[in-house]
Amino acid sequence: MSTEETLTEAQFHRKTAVGLFNHVWTLMEKTDRTPAETDEMVHAAHASRHHWSKIGTSVNLDRGEWQVSRVYCVLGRSESAIYHAQRCLALCLESGVGDWDLAFAYEALSRAHAIAGNSAKSKAFFDQAHQAAKDIAEDEDRELLLSDLKTIPGLEG
Repeated sequence: MSTEETLTEAQFHRKTAVGLFNHVWTLMEKTDRTPAETDEMVHAAHASRHHWSKIGTSVNLDRGEWQVSRVYCVLGRSESAIYHAQRCLALCLESGVGDWDLAFAYEALSRAHAIAGNSAKSKAFFDQAHQAAKDIAEDEDRELLLSDLKTIPGLEG
């Protein structure tokens, strides 16, 4: 798209949401993130989720909540991580989204509770994620989930 082209409102929200979502991943993966970049990561995750709320589907919304929860897990902020993981799961259940998204909602809750030191809750959601993994259609997606579960503190995939 050239810079002279005018974006529709929906195109603007989509382009911004995707760009911010990807930028958050770049910041999360930095090993030498500055305090300013940490703030930027938190704000970008919330901003991406906000832009999806304007034009996205239920899948976009639950993935946005998942990413916000993951950011807070990376930062060790368990209360916010749990809140957004719960929102992620609620959105999946309300809209009937399953497959990869439902499994990752359980992964988010397991990880957030692990960060909070709630080992029993973490293990329960970990087990639900493993159960939900059986319903993931694509082998590659299932392997990604199972690989991600191996990184939850205190649990082995």
